[in-house]
Amino acid sequence: MKTMRKLSKIAALASGVSFLSVGAASAVEIEYWQYVFDTRVAAVDQLITNFQAANPDITVKHVTFPYADYPTRVVAGTMAGQGPDVVQFFYGWLDNFIAQDLLQPLDPAVFPAAEIEADFFPIVSAMSRDGSYYGLPTAVRSLALFYNKDRMTAFGLDPNSPPTTLDELIAQAAASTERDGAGNYTSIGLTVEMGGQDHHWWREALVRQFGGVPYDENGDVAYTSDEGKAAFRWYTELNTAQHVGAPGFMDEGQAAFRAGLATFTIDGTFRLGGFAANPFEWGVTELPANAAGERGNYSSYFANGIGADVTGEELEAAQKFLAYLSSEEAMTVWLDVVGELPARRTTALSEENLANPIYGPFLRGLEYAHTTRFYDESGQRQIMLDAANRVFLEGLSPEEALDIAGQAEQAIINDLR
Repeated sequence: MKTMRKLSKIAALASGVSFLSVGAASAVEIEYWQYVFDTRVAAVDQLITNFQAANPDITVKHVTFPYADYPTRVVAGTMAGQGPDVVQFFYGWLDNFIAQDLLQPLDPAVFPAAEIEADFFPIVSAMSRDGSYYGLPTAVRSLALFYNKDRMTAFGLDPNSPPTTLDELIAQAAASTERDGAGNYTSIGLTVEMGGQDHHWWREALVRQFGGVPYDENGDVAYTSDEGKAAFRWYTELNTAQHVGAPGFMDEGQAAFRAGLATFTIDGTFRLGGFAANPFEWGVTELPANAAGERGNYSSYFANGIGADVTGEELEAAQKFLAYLSSEEAMTVWLDVVGELPARRTTALSEENLANPIYGPFLRGLEYAHTTRFYDESGQRQIMLDAANRVFLEGLSPEEALDIAGQAEQAIINDLR
């Protein structure tokens, strides 16, 4: 139900929320949309229960869709006048969502920019366009190296000394890879999956560790430099020369790791909840450094925003729910249930979190992480997956494949910025 009731604001703080809140509307229902990911769904269900207990005049309907269909469903629902009131979206989708009129800018009287920038990690600035914020995160992500301690022990490696450098990563992965008489992998040392988190690892860590940058100061493709090509060759040779893993092994890297058939995998904080039930002992360490000790990482997040057509009492309620989703209380729940790091500095950087053997490596990674400015995240990711497959499946050289990728990605950037 979309009404045109005039929005009324009050200068009162919502419980656990540092933003100015709004008065609760009477018996209003709003919809919150996100994609299906078990731990995220469980976390939102818990947050909705907490929010409704404190706001009995607001009902939040939780609507989910499969990840592959999610952006399309948001577009279709909004066009039909039945879109979400509060919507979760990947930061890299922002420009597309704005271009398709799926979001409205946040009211600065309710969500002051100065408070946002003071309280959140700097990567929140990716939600700002032309002086307006369009969303706020509950949690932030970085990458780390997950390792299977049981496999390390079985292959004669020290489970208390996971790799700290790229050379050590290759050596330990090679020592824990198994192939049958026909050369087929029966278990792997390292997952190789450009369609997963590897394309972030390659862009924002490996390219920089090899002395390049993924994009120049104007946002144009720069990874086709000699340094970028050296980084891409190093990555593809994990399969073609080092033989420590293969793309498509058990369909995806996280499945191979969960099955106990991969010693190492690079993934994000969002895997912590899913990996909790792994039937083996595992650990987390920072992404390996290069020979000079230089590290790199990638940070990202899903944000929550308000649908473009939301007005009146629904807007009032949506603003209040968004403020709660961005509160310290919500971030603490999200960390416990999903495992993703709180987006507010003070909540994330507690002594307890920094000392935690699981959270600590991700938090330290945030200190030197970069956040890619995506114009079409799915399209740009697919370009890098295609580049890797041209090497793995078609036999192109890494340099040729990367040149093709660079031209294709630059075309996307030129078209959308």
